[in-house]
Amino acid sequence: MTQAKPFELIYDQDVRDHLEPIERKFYLLIRETIEEQLRFEADVETRNRKPMRQPNLLGGEWELRFGPNNRFRVFYRISYPEREVHILAIGVKKGSVLYLGRSRFEI
Repeated sequence: MTQAKPFELIYDQDVRDHLEPIERKFYLLIRETIEEQLRFEADVETRNRKPMRQPNLLGGEWELRFGPNNRFRVFYRISYPEREVHILAIGVKKGSVLYLGRSRFEI
């Protein structure tokens, strides 16, 4: 059985700013989870990876949840012809508030 061609992961330039307030000890977890979850099956719905009902303000069509208490969120969109996953935002959800870098959004 042949394995599907992997998706190329492309990070939006704003993602670096989104990571600043997140403790550095979580950076490896974030990187490894994105690689593991999105490299080959970015478009497969799971318990913690779902298409969004409506694209968010950043253009994200999918959401990945993970980490302690599922607090981390990765918003992304998929470009099928190029086999690319565009990582648009990495945030932290606390209660009903999502933090993307220094920005705060009520959910």
